[in-house]
Amino acid sequence: MSLVSYHLSEIVSRFGGHVEGDDSVAVNQVATLDHATSGQIAFLTNSKYRKQLESTHASAVIVAESDVDATTLPRIVCENPYSYFAKLSTFLNPLPAVKAGIHSSAVVGNGAKISPGAQIDEFVSIGEGAIIGSGSVIMAGCSIGANTAIGENTRLYPRVVVYHNCLVGNNVIIHSGVVIGADGFGFAMENNAWLKIPQIGRAIIGNDVEIGANTTIDRGALDNTVIEDGVKLDNLIQIAHNVRIGSHTVIAGCAGIAGSTTVGSYCQIGGSAGIVGHVNIADGVVISPFTMISKSLREKGTYSGMNPFSEKDKWMKNTAHLRHLDEMATRIKNLEKELEALNRRE
Repeated sequence: MSLVSYHLSEIVSRFGGHVEGDDSVAVNQVATLDHATSGQIAFLTNSKYRKQLESTHASAVIVAESDVDATTLPRIVCENPYSYFAKLSTFLNPLPAVKAGIHSSAVVGNGAKISPGAQIDEFVSIGEGAIIGSGSVIMAGCSIGANTAIGENTRLYPRVVVYHNCLVGNNVIIHSGVVIGADGFGFAMENNAWLKIPQIGRAIIGNDVEIGANTTIDRGALDNTVIEDGVKLDNLIQIAHNVRIGSHTVIAGCAGIAGSTTVGSYCQIGGSAGIVGHVNIADGVVISPFTMISKSLREKGTYSGMNPFSEKDKWMKNTAHLRHLDEMATRIKNLEKELEALNRRE
């Protein structure tokens, strides 16, 4: 693939910031300080890596105002070098152009409406009454259920499955192996056997969402499972039935969220974290990796916790004590001071 080069002056005219040094220098790709070569632009986001500026072979760098004097290389100076890098990398590495049309091997159900501007690749199955918006790309082996709607400029990588009656918004990226709208895990016990509870809700995915490979989002049991605008999900995440994820929340790999939980907007959930069902997580909450959340979090903050397992009743008692550990430590210190005072009197 041939790369197009852009002068630093052209880049800042598009993305902002200003150039220190020769603004006629041209770059065609982004890279790290360690591995950049001529024609590439690197970025510095942490001052502890300033030393790498001395040995980098990059043609230019992106820096914050605080690091403007750390190198004599041509440099773009901006407020947030990392987000600037992200925008520039997206610009220099565009997605493949949409090749509008329906492959001859695709199977399209009766009443399905596929925009002439959509790309439907080989062996795709599209159910009756489904809708595919303009600019969307449905790659090989995907299955779109009946009466499901896919918005505009959305990209489904190979072998994504979206069940019936689901909604997927605009500008969504869904990676391979994702399953949206499978039945939630709902069963009732009767006569020593489990009875399946039909899952009649939908899964609704908002705009500008990204869903990582092999993540699963179950449909609602009665109400809908909802992923709001701007949410970013990593690989191998489980979202259970009736969950609502607030806008612009990010969730790292292998996290699991049990049914009927509501997660607020702009939350950050670390890898392998777990959230039990029927709880509410406030906006802006940060949950550390491997943390188990067993009750609602009503206030913004960072929450962490990793306890070794034990017999359930003991674990619950110990966890209850741990929640008051700081208070208990303060009381013990006060008691020690009182005891010292009594000993001195004697």
